[in-house]
Amino acid sequence: MKMEDVKQDLSSGGTPLAIIGIGCHFPQADDRHAYWANIREGIDAITEIPPTHWRVADYYDQDPKSPDRTYGRRGGFLSPVPFNPMEFNIPPNIIEAIDTSQLLGLVAAGHALKDAGYGPEREYDRSRASVILGVTGTLELVIPLGARLGHPVWRAALKEAGVDDTVAEDVVQRIAGSYVSWQENSFPGLLGNVVAGRISKHYDLGGTNCVVDAACASSLSALHLASLELATGKADMVVTGGIDTFNDIFMYMCFSKTPALSPTGDAKPFDASGDGTILGEGLGIVVIKRLADAERDGDKIYAVIRGVGSSSDGKGEAIYTPSAAGQRKALLDAYNRAGVTPESIGLVEAHGTGTKVGDAVEVNALREVYGETDTPWCALGSVKSQIGHTKAAAGAAGLIKATLALHHKVIPPTIKVEKPLEEVTAGRTPFYLNTEKRPWLPRAGVPRRAAVSAFGFGGSNFHAVLEEYRPAKDAVDWDGNVQILAFSGTDAGELEDALAGIPTDGPWNELRNRGAASRAGFDGAAPCRLALVVERERTNLAPLLANARAMLRKSPQSPWNTPDGAFFACGGNTGKLGVIFPGQGAQYTGMLRDLACRFPQVFNTLAAADDGFELPHGKRLSDLIYPVPAFNAGAKEKQEEELRATEAAQPAIGAVSLGALRVLESFGIAPEALAGHSYGELTALCAGGLLDEAVFHDLSRLRGRLMGEGKGDKGGMLAVNAPLAAVERVITDEGLDLVIANRNAPSQAVLSGSTGEIDRASAIFIERNLPCKRLPVAAAFHSQLVADAAAPFLAALEEINLGEGRIPVYANTTAAVYPSDVAAVKALLAGQLAQPVQFVAEIEEMYAAGVRTFVEVGPGVRLTGLIKAILGERPHVAVAVDASAGKRSGAFDLARALGQLAVLNHGVRLASWDEGYLPPTAVSGKKPALTVPLCGANYVKPKPKRPPVSPNRTVGQSPAPASQSAPASPELPGHFPLPGPRSPVPDVTPPASREALAESLRITRESMTVLQKMQEETAHLHRRFLEGQEAAGKTFQTLLEQQHRLLHGVPLPMSVPVDSTVSRPATDPAPAAAAAMGPTAPEAPAPATPSPSGDDTGRVVRTLIAVVSEKTGYPAEMLDLDMALDSDLGIDSIKRVEILSTLQERLPGAPAIGPEHLGTLRTLGEIARLRMSVRRRHSPQRTP
Repeated sequence: MKMEDVKQDLSSGGTPLAIIGIGCHFPQADDRHAYWANIREGIDAITEIPPTHWRVADYYDQDPKSPDRTYGRRGGFLSPVPFNPMEFNIPPNIIEAIDTSQLLGLVAAGHALKDAGYGPEREYDRSRASVILGVTGTLELVIPLGARLGHPVWRAALKEAGVDDTVAEDVVQRIAGSYVSWQENSFPGLLGNVVAGRISKHYDLGGTNCVVDAACASSLSALHLASLELATGKADMVVTGGIDTFNDIFMYMCFSKTPALSPTGDAKPFDASGDGTILGEGLGIVVIKRLADAERDGDKIYAVIRGVGSSSDGKGEAIYTPSAAGQRKALLDAYNRAGVTPESIGLVEAHGTGTKVGDAVEVNALREVYGETDTPWCALGSVKSQIGHTKAAAGAAGLIKATLALHHKVIPPTIKVEKPLEEVTAGRTPFYLNTEKRPWLPRAGVPRRAAVSAFGFGGSNFHAVLEEYRPAKDAVDWDGNVQILAFSGTDAGELEDALAGIPTDGPWNELRNRGAASRAGFDGAAPCRLALVVERERTNLAPLLANARAMLRKSPQSPWNTPDGAFFACGGNTGKLGVIFPGQGAQYTGMLRDLACRFPQVFNTLAAADDGFELPHGKRLSDLIYPVPAFNAGAKEKQEEELRATEAAQPAIGAVSLGALRVLESFGIAPEALAGHSYGELTALCAGGLLDEAVFHDLSRLRGRLMGEGKGDKGGMLAVNAPLAAVERVITDEGLDLVIANRNAPSQAVLSGSTGEIDRASAIFIERNLPCKRLPVAAAFHSQLVADAAAPFLAALEEINLGEGRIPVYANTTAAVYPSDVAAVKALLAGQLAQPVQFVAEIEEMYAAGVRTFVEVGPGVRLTGLIKAILGERPHVAVAVDASAGKRSGAFDLARALGQLAVLNHGVRLASWDEGYLPPTAVSGKKPALTVPLCGANYVKPKPKRPPVSPNRTVGQSPAPASQSAPASPELPGHFPLPGPRSPVPDVTPPASREALAESLRITRESMTVLQKMQEETAHLHRRFLEGQEAAGKTFQTLLEQQHRLLHGVPLPMSVPVDSTVSRPATDPAPAAAAAMGPTAPEAPAPATPSPSGDDTGRVVRTLIAVVSEKTGYPAEMLDLDMALDSDLGIDSIKRVEILSTLQERLPGAPAIGPEHLGTLRTLGEIARLRMSVRRRHSPQRTP
């Protein structure tokens, strides 16, 4: 389809929506910050199958046709998330009856609402806030619960195999014990719609509450429905996105037998070697509102949703075969609704699963809609290369990626692409595969836009169009992965003591907190200063600390630094700070990429440099600095050549250098002297205030163009590493028609001249064993071969107004400070083009003026090495902002420079590093939270080991009938006796007295009345009915059994072993096949038998707390009497009956709390007070 046809079909666009909050959990990313940092840095989060999910040895077979086996053994898995059940009013002992999707959904939704500014403290109309999520069908919990019901099959198979009945029953119970037990919470715990239901209930959101299932397109399907809610005015805010934690062996088997998994273990979207997808887990939630409402309410806005398109494949091939025609309809629908053309889209976050057929179909559909072009202009990628295919959450993963790309103005990479699919590269394609991060610089008159696709089995197709909200980049993109630890004190011993307290094996956030505190307390004027630079994935902290401590002992009075990132200085005066800017030859494609993507100072300087610079096919200056990725050596060399051209190299070097200086200035660094090498002198004049930025960019473009113009041989340059005197002798002796254009160092000169003379000189120097190298420049700079450029450059200078210089700038030609006379400045600057660079003399003059710290600001480290060679052993420090020349993170290089400058007392504001990060503060007096570590696999409580049995032996107790979900034996899995002393149950108890019997019957009748009222209520509340019937039946049966025992004089047990999430088993737990990670809170103490002589109030409170701890799983020390039964503890009416019945057993001798009070009790304190009042009313009066 032609682009013109797309334009004709466009509408004026629908209701624009604002994304105002993001909450997510994806592999190796617990929040949006970590997720974006991983995307930006190209982190591969795919790992081997963790033991929390399933054992590779049990199910893996490299043969895809092996029955009941999978050939997949890698995937993307969530890191454990500390889940606080009390925060969400969920008793700990029911966590294993709730699918992780529901539990982590609460966490992610809370993060999204908080990020949006709509946390619990915010007042807004919750009745018009909806929850619409993409969730696929039933959840992972269905699998173990369904498997547990196979006991008749297991028993029959064992019987057919001739296994003894006793052993067979033991085997059946062992197998059953490996699965989670059925209980009253199981049914809602396995339902997909309850993912949204729990979020709506907990956060009190009263709008539409539902989930939608469109297979792997579920997230964008939910977004589609959410956008309709807002467009029609049905809701004012919607929590939407997708959730999928279903990564167990069942799901691997589904994708293995399709087959769709990659046998090599990596998803490679749009790569020619792509052989399948990889499964992942994830939760991605966004909060959206109408754009006008968000602006009215002052909400933070990440991006704008312009439109969501949808389609169905209709009749076609197999149900899981993608259709280019169906996808094309969804794309056209989206652009029509958005009112934009495809040519305005700069990034397509594709479905891109990594399957060869699926990727090819998707590219063909895109190309039909986007048309053809001479130059690729739209980045194509898929986050599945990093986190795997997160199925129902896949669209949300892509949506959040595209949203944050627009917000941070970065085109993110797609990894694992080595050779693109032919469908991507063939012909005049508009697409390119972006394999490394690049700053997303603006194009005049067109806002940045991105599009996101998601397609599902069954022919469901969705496509969303996003747009940036603000064009300016105004905040640093911190991720906290590089830390500066700064220390100051009276002597080196004090600093050594500070290092001794730093743990080397703690979590990264702990080090990040420590770094923030150290920077806030750093005093650059203190007698001794030390800085350490730590990069999260690459620094070995233990050796760094050890080396620093050793150096502090060895050299406590003199400055030093270590290669691994420690910097130390002492004393006061460290001399002046000079900044040096590099010239042509320092450029390389991708220079200062990290700073350009993170810091607005570099980004905005590049954007300004792009204005007025344009090459054929619409290429901008930034397109040459950060070209689209090349996939062969020839293409890469061509890109280097394009940047090497003088008309591109000079403005490019100037833009990134000036931007880097602005970054240093944002940390408080103030140069006291400036200089530049060759072209870099122009940058120095701008930094010194003589040229404003717009004029600087104009002059940079003009200078580069003039020096690259001219007919005939423009000559070349030759660098010679030999003493300057020796070089001069060779020129004289051999009669070379060359000039020493650059006197760079005592033993390095650069010669300029015609190409023929440069070639002859190269052969001569090689013959004399003097190292030399031809430089990659376009002309013989600083020689008479470029003198023709001086006159027009001077003419242009005459047309501009120079500013007041505020910092001394040293000149290449004279090695002295630029004069104050305006005409002299212009003449000196224009003449510099054809005059030699006296860099050695220039540095000597700066040193004589008191400069002792030299900072190279711009790409590379060439000048840093020259300065060290010039000054030799004299006291000085030479620092480079781009010390690794792009081989390490730009943030790491910058941190090293800032750390060294800080200890040299150059006024660095280290507190600005990682600015905005707020270390968590502990709340004094607050009880420690119970947390359960949850990952994608469902939580399973640790199980005690069962002793082996022999044939014809009784196993604990008589076998349970097949209809029981779990035997009542305290030794069965999931049931452990509580630690601590317990009152023994006597072997023989006298028959109950008539009074006790009557009292117990009365209790039973009252309890049955409570149950009857509860069951009447459930007839009106269908959900409560489903949740409560099983528990009610159990309780009813227990009460009948108690009545039967009382009538026949059989003693009642004082207590039964209770199921406790926080209790340890009596024996060592067996290794669990599923997630068997226990809560991190202390164990709940067992309820001790109350002493009859204690204070009644204290006894009631202690017993109540103990009973509630048993029945809910909350540790006793976390409970207090002010806690609400429902909103704080999640105790429903069924659980209240259990608690009150057990409380009656533990505190006999007084009538039970009547059913008339059951619905009025709101807190634990009210139960205790009511229990005491009932006890007092029925206590015998003392005789006076």
